[in-house]
Amino acid sequence: MNPLNHVAIIMDGNGRWGLKYKKSRNAGHKEGLKTVEKIIKQTIKHKIKFLTLYAFSTENWRRPKKEINYLFNLLENFLINRIDELHKQNIKLKIIGVKNFSSKLNKLLNLSERKTDKNRLLQINLALNYGSKYELVNAFKKLQKNKNKITEKNLTKYLQTKNIPDPDLLIRTGNTHRLSNFLLWQLAYAEIFFEKKLWPEFNEKDYNKIIKKFKNIKRNFGKI
Repeated sequence: MNPLNHVAIIMDGNGRWGLKYKKSRNAGHKEGLKTVEKIIKQTIKHKIKFLTLYAFSTENWRRPKKEINYLFNLLENFLINRIDELHKQNIKLKIIGVKNFSSKLNKLLNLSERKTDKNRLLQINLALNYGSKYELVNAFKKLQKNKNKITEKNLTKYLQTKNIPDPDLLIRTGNTHRLSNFLLWQLAYAEIFFEKKLWPEFNEKDYNKIIKKFKNIKRNFGKI
């Protein structure tokens, strides 16, 4: 059976779910948080050490300002109300992406990272204002600035996921079959599962089924 150390998830479909069932995209984002909590519990149950969640991309700034503000308020409330619980569960929170949010949200993100830094049961990497193309261009700029030789090893040192193993498994919900500028370098050899269900509909059974399939895949990494 394949070892599973790192799962990455593109949580797609919140807005569509909200419009379909509540006539509000924001209602879908709120419902999606419940799925996040379910998946965190199952990730711990399976003894997976890293979970990366794509929460907000560099392209998501094109969305209506009202929706963006709601998303960030939702995140602020989650951090205020739940970070102590995550800390008690020995969960580490790390932000990947560029922190150019409000001073209040930036402060909460930094505080949450510092508070949970030494936790080791599970590391949740929250991709916020994250874009893989930007990450790669920035890494090459740093390589050039520091006059380092261009190698895979050296480039990896300048990625935002430095010291984090590459994902073994990527799940994207929402019946959309693309990577959407997410971990393009890191996903080179990940097994990819596209799930028809919208993120708020995705449940523990769906997650466990994908994990079971992953563990039985023959992974060759270029070999026969």
